[in-house]
Parts: sequence; structure tokens; C-alpha cells
Amino acid sequence: MGIRRLLMDPRVATVNVDSVDRIIQHRELLVRKRMIREVFFELYELLADMEREHFGREEGKRIEIGSGSSLLNAVMPDVELTDVIAYEGLDRVVDAMDMPYGDESLKAIFGVHCFHHLPDPYKFLSEVRRVCRPGGGAVLIDPYYGPAASFIFKRLFNNEYFDKSAPAIVELHGPMSDANQALSYVVFKRERARFDSLFPELELVGMQPIRNYVRYLVSGGVNFRQLLPDASIPLLRAIETALSPMRRLLALHHVIVLRKRAR
Repeated sequence: MGIRRLLMDPRVATVNVDSVDRIIQHRELLVRKRMIREVFFELYELLADMEREHFGREEGKRIEIGSGSSLLNAVMPDVELTDVIAYEGLDRVVDAMDMPYGDESLKAIFGVHCFHHLPDPYKFLSEVRRVCRPGGGAVLIDPYYGPAASFIFKRLFNNEYFDKSAPAIVELHGPMSDANQALSYVVFKRERARFDSLFPELELVGMQPIRNYVRYLVSGGVNFRQLLPDASIPLLRAIETALSPMRRLLALHHVIVLRKRAR
């Protein structure tokens, strides 16, 4: 698509998305671009809020899967950053579908924009059930499935797609390639009965659309050019507040909270 190529940030336009170079460039952009950095820090605060609300304030080991360019440690310094790709600053290489943690050893698993990159989400959910202690669980942020998200994500990337009718289990050709951005819809909406049947120990306690979509779009994220200067941030925040009642139609991402039931 010509418009997509035109809007692409030249610093990532030629980067192999499945390489460590993608992580390096995305982190540099996340640090440099104030607007998208603020959006991500709001997402990190949302993870912390959801953990406190649904998993309690007790101490416990917490990890982030698919960390990539994450700056989560700036908000939660004790969270262990994990990814399938080794890079400088990563705490541990971890396959989220086969985690090297003991049974019931974790309080919380966080994932930002990574759930849809799992080739078998049910293997991951099996691991959540195994490694999380009762009362703990996973907090995931992933593409939403509303009208705006469905329209935009079908056209945003050429290495990912958005298909609500696709199977949940797919064959990926790299950690970032060929991912279905509608995967959270497939697992937690379309196949909700299957999820409930397979994982009665996991309670889906929340699926909420996130409203910072205006700044996310305008910022260009970590792949596209920013469309307006940082001086527009207060106005964009005001627009998001005014449009808040319509977030189920306009949101681009949502937060999903899974809690392991007490015995």
C-alpha cells in the first residue's frame, strides 16, 4: 500500500521484523518519541492497576513475556523481562508456551502486544494455569476487535493480518511474522466456550477497551511517522475523554485479565 509505505518511519522501514535489530530500533523510537512513550507508560500503569485490583497487593514473582522494546522496568523494576529473542537488557530467554518456571511460582504474567504472536495460545494458557498461583494470573494488552480496530489493523502492517475467522492455532514463520492481530477475539470471544471448557481454573475477569487510541494513531507508534507535534498532546487527550463513551466502537486495544481460581 502506497500510503503505508509513505507513513512508515524510515528508521524501521528496512529492518527485519524477526531480528534483534527490530527490538533495538523500536526501543530507540520509544525513548525518543514522547507521545507514544506516554501511551506505553499509561499501558504499564494499567497493568499495575489490574494486578492490584484482581491479584491483590501481596508480594510475588512477576514476569513480562514478549518484552522486546519494553520499558516496563521503569514502572515495575522487579518484573523479569523475557522474550524468545535474546537481546541486551533482557533478563531471560523464555518461550511463553513452555515456561521454565515451577508450578504455582508466579504471581503475575504481563504481556503487551504479544499474545497475538503466539502460534498456539492454548499452550500458553496451559502454562498460565500451571505456573501462576491461585489468585494470580495474566494481564494482557492486545489489539481490540471493534469496528475501528477491525478496519485499521487489516490495513496497518504487511507482516501481520487481522482475521476473525482464522483458526486459533497457526504456523508462524518468525516471532513477529504472520501473526493474526484478531487472536484475542478468536480465543476469548469466538471460542469462549472452548476456553471455559479447557481452562475452568482460569477466570476471565476483565476485557476492557483502552481509550488512548487517538494518541496511539497520531504518534505513529514505533513503526510510523508522527502526524502532529507533541504540543497537540493535551488536545488529543481531551478528544479521547470526549469520545470515551464510544470507546467500544473506536478503541484499538483492550486489556484482558485472567485470574487463577482459588482451590
